[in-house]
Amino acid sequence: MRKNSIKNTRINQEVQKELSVLISQELKDPRVNPMTSVVACEVAPDLKTAKVYVSVLGDEQSQKETLSGLKSAASFLRSELARRINLRNTPELRFIGDQSIEYGVNMSKLIDDVTANLHEESREFAEGEEAGESEEE
Repeated sequence: MRKNSIKNTRINQEVQKELSVLISQELKDPRVNPMTSVVACEVAPDLKTAKVYVSVLGDEQSQKETLSGLKSAASFLRSELARRINLRNTPELRFIGDQSIEYGVNMSKLIDDVTANLHEESREFAEGEEAGESEEE
């Protein structure tokens, strides 16, 4: 099975969906932040391992605690995944922190700040021109 085959893509999506449900509803570890989302999942073609990219809303300490909580709950999540998804092998889960959502939010905020500054400057420039025209008359 190739890495980017349709079957592998479907397995990735199914594992991601099930892990999202398991983490949000079944996992009782207090270290895991309730605002944790599974961004992506890459299951190896041999179904032995899976890289699970997780995004956590919160500070860096909360992200570290959530990743350690997920790593300690990996065996529980793997056994539940085996019950829910019928695969030849249930992959060993490796959790990786993903900053892409936080990065996107920060970039969006920076863009909003720049556009607000541009609108402010253009408004001030237009008001300055209007004042200059009234003085000429």
